Amino acid sequence: MPYQYDGIDHVQLAAPEGCESAARSFYADVLGWTELPKPEPLRQRGGVWFQCGRHQVHIGVQRDFVPATKAHPAFHVRGIQALREHLLRNQIQVIDDEARADEGVTRFYAADPFGNRLEFLEWQ
Repeated sequence: MPYQYDGIDHVQLAAPEGCESAARSFYADVLGWTELPKPEPLRQRGGVWFQCGRHQVHIGVQRDFVPATKAHPAFHVRGIQALREHLLRNQIQVIDDEARADEGVTRFYAADPFGNRLEFLEWQ
């Protein structure tokens, strides 16, 4: 093939209009991700961008917003139990899932403030 894929540049999650403050509270303050400046031509659209490890997560405004409750990004974590405890201390519900435990995967799900499903996992 005359082209190749290098991987994912970013993941975009949808959120309702006016989501920026709640997104910052969750993604920056609770998860500890760094907010990234949006390019000037995109700022008028609203939303907010974050750095998660090597990847970016963009929270984009969608007028007819409906949360993604099945489709989801999965974030690889080192120290997943500490993250789980941190989320619980911050009143974020976690849903444990042991379906891949036999592969050495510890994982759980949580929802962002808008109801989007997020998976967090660690390979043992």
